Amino acid sequence: MRLSLVIKKENVDLEKPVNKLNNFLVLQKRVQIVLTLLLLGSFSQIKAQDRVPFDQGKKYILAKVSVVGKISFNEQTVVTFSGLQKGQEITVPGEEISGAIKKLGKLGLFDEIAFYINKVENDSIYLDLNIVELPKLNEVKIVGVKKSKVEGLIKDNNLTKNKIVNENLITTTKNYIENKYKKEGYYNTKVTITNTPDTLAGNQVNMLVRIDKGDKVKISSIDFTGNKQLTDTQLRGAMKDTKQKNVLRVLKASKFIPEKYKTDLEKVIAAYKEKGYRDARIISDSVTYNKDKNMLAIKINLEEGNKYYFGNIKFLGNTVYSDQTLNRYLGIKKGETYNGVLLEKRIADKSKPDGEDITNLYQNNGYLFSNINAVEVKTVNDTIDFEIRVTEGPIAYFNKIYVTGNDKTNDHVIYRELRTKPGNKYSKDELVRTIREIGQLGFFDPEAIKPEFRNVDAAAGTVDIEYQVVEKGSSQIELQGGYGGGGFIGTLGLSFNNFSARKMFDKDAYKPLPMGDGQKVALRLQGSTYFQTYSLSFSEPWFGGKKPVQFSSSISYSTQFLNNYITRDVDKSKSFNIFTVQVGLAKRLTVPDDFFVLSQSVSYQHYDLNNYNTGLFTFGNGASRNLAYTIGISRSNKGINPIFPTYGSEFSLTAKVTPPYSLFNGIDYADLGNQEEYKLRAAADATAPDANGQMIKQGDYLDANNNKVATYQEAAADPALVDQKKYNWLEYYKIKFKADWYTKVYGKLVLRTLTEFGFLGAYNQARGVVPFERFYLGGDGMAQYSMDGRETIALRGYKNNSLTPVNSVGDPIGATIYNKFSMELRYPITLKSSASIFALTFLEAGSSYPTFKDYNPFDLYRSAGVGLRVFMPAFGLLGIDFGYGFDAAPGMPSNKPNGWETHFIIGQQF
Repeated sequence: MRLSLVIKKENVDLEKPVNKLNNFLVLQKRVQIVLTLLLLGSFSQIKAQDRVPFDQGKKYILAKVSVVGKISFNEQTVVTFSGLQKGQEITVPGEEISGAIKKLGKLGLFDEIAFYINKVENDSIYLDLNIVELPKLNEVKIVGVKKSKVEGLIKDNNLTKNKIVNENLITTTKNYIENKYKKEGYYNTKVTITNTPDTLAGNQVNMLVRIDKGDKVKISSIDFTGNKQLTDTQLRGAMKDTKQKNVLRVLKASKFIPEKYKTDLEKVIAAYKEKGYRDARIISDSVTYNKDKNMLAIKINLEEGNKYYFGNIKFLGNTVYSDQTLNRYLGIKKGETYNGVLLEKRIADKSKPDGEDITNLYQNNGYLFSNINAVEVKTVNDTIDFEIRVTEGPIAYFNKIYVTGNDKTNDHVIYRELRTKPGNKYSKDELVRTIREIGQLGFFDPEAIKPEFRNVDAAAGTVDIEYQVVEKGSSQIELQGGYGGGGFIGTLGLSFNNFSARKMFDKDAYKPLPMGDGQKVALRLQGSTYFQTYSLSFSEPWFGGKKPVQFSSSISYSTQFLNNYITRDVDKSKSFNIFTVQVGLAKRLTVPDDFFVLSQSVSYQHYDLNNYNTGLFTFGNGASRNLAYTIGISRSNKGINPIFPTYGSEFSLTAKVTPPYSLFNGIDYADLGNQEEYKLRAAADATAPDANGQMIKQGDYLDANNNKVATYQEAAADPALVDQKKYNWLEYYKIKFKADWYTKVYGKLVLRTLTEFGFLGAYNQARGVVPFERFYLGGDGMAQYSMDGRETIALRGYKNNSLTPVNSVGDPIGATIYNKFSMELRYPITLKSSASIFALTFLEAGSSYPTFKDYNPFDLYRSAGVGLRVFMPAFGLLGIDFGYGFDAAPGMPSNKPNGWETHFIIGQQF
């Protein structure tokens, strides 16, 4: 006799098991249970008294469970998960078999589960468990979207090879893709998924995902009724993420996202609360879809209510701060128009973790457990009285502070930056500042730094803080290439930003170099056919290990050969060599606040010219020396992401000065040209007479027209000899100022404003301003090579160095003064650790001048444009800007704008 029983499996969640069988979701399919009783012998041998009703079942001792069917799992493992054990007493039919089926069904691995009675011997029963596995995924094909999107969809849905294919996987994948494209405005997205058995791969299927996005559904109109105090335009403006179609809108598309629409309805009410209409409410709203036009129309019916004003505001429960202090933070006076949004922000501004509100006032002074609430206590006509109820609670202290996630960076590098020390009074401001300091190290993903509160104990007044960090690539390799000065210029730079000098002799630490102590070592090589530059630098941010005093040092050498820009011939017998060494210290200050840094450095440069006669200097042979002291004061509180700061500012003022040699060396530089040793003399015998018919021999004195004269008093001064004396030790002072602000203006949109100023001056006007250390304006600002200490200043929309003063033959001679102004609107596309990408648009203006007398801060070259920045740990910072110069560059017709220029930034990081 065979008995078959069919039931439907329930959906049951399965907790995480101990082996790989349970990595799958719950199966939502019918499980057929076939319980077949094959009794040996004939019915005539079964006595009537041995028979039992079916609903009661009969008890047996389970002798064995055999797994039959083609399966990929271990037989004993499957039996173990069924819960059946050899030797246990079971009832057939009964709860033990039913329970085994449920347990196996929870695994979500099987399409069918069937128990058969193999045989019965006395009171022992032998069962066969026949199971049919669900198919596994062989390959996935997605059609209907761009190829570049396919890999991301497969990854997001975890459609990996050999994954169990069940209804839950299909439904989840379908819903994810449809919701994803609906959020992008494709409101009618349809996804169909079909699975085809793979005849060559056993129990596997090939999945085909068809995506029909359809056309984007735009919002044709957003109409309001019942509004008299606020216009439709004002209310539409309050809806930040739900916009009606407008060809002039760039940053926000008119797509409809239900979740954001609900949030925007709340913002409409908030707009009324800001204007005093506390009782404003939405009576009804509707979203109507026009299939023919593929557009949505939104209608919102409002009830505005009456306008209210603030009445008496009373503080209760405050003992730490006086009413006067809290009133100053609240900033709301009796009789002002009611503003519920402002009141909420003054109590606790959730949009600004470091905002100046009453909650932060308490939180920054240790009152972690404080609670401040504004309560309406009386409403008379149009006036509302409030009580600000303060529960101060006990003072809290930091207990345990620890950091997790730093696999490469040593603990002490992070802990020395922490401002939340064990035993210190709790301060939210110090917590926010610590997040900024860790992010500014450059070793971690700043967007992923999360402080977690642990063991918050109000009774003990303590809290533990765990900072969770994610390491990112901090070492860089710079690869640049481009044309400049008539030839190709290549650059290779290695920068190890988390170096460890103390592990240099530990061979196990080389992976590939010893890392983890926050030091920086950089090697840079740059060159072409006519010049080479080599530099090596080292810096330690905590010199001595106890205080934030940064030590830096560098050494470099460069050589420049005379190059013909037209023929590109290089004469290596004519060279200009520069040797530079520099050491410096930068100390973090505590006054006026600890965002200030005082930096000082001493540098020495030796310039050696060998038969190098160009328009750059008046002398071709000789040497110049540059011993300079640089002091600077700076303040930076920008944060939190150094790649994409969203708030704060950075200011710096530096002065680079040399000793005033002319004050104590006794040389009259104005009279050098009258002295015999600086007179112009013939370098060789002439082959023809001069203008006066005299033959010139080597050493004869010459006038300015190269005619022979009898005495040195009649001879002209030799510019090369005079300048060689003037510039044997460079004498100058150089002042630079820079101010940089970052401000969130709307959502994720950030405004960056920048101003720069630089001036190069001389102590002794008779000695003049040196031809070194000058400013070269225009272009991308990427220095190609530095022959003379020059500084390249970017001004997009113009060619490199094109806005720099020139000499009489048109060669750039550098500026002694410049100013520049810049505005950038930046919008992040993604700030993930794998890639930070943001777009920008800019306006710039600036100019440079040969002397201070020529300085006119309003005579500027203007430009505008757009750009893109991409930062990836594998490639570093990559950028491109398209700038349009509105004004004619020097040497161009005055009525013709410079036009479009393309600028590149190239780098790599690993």
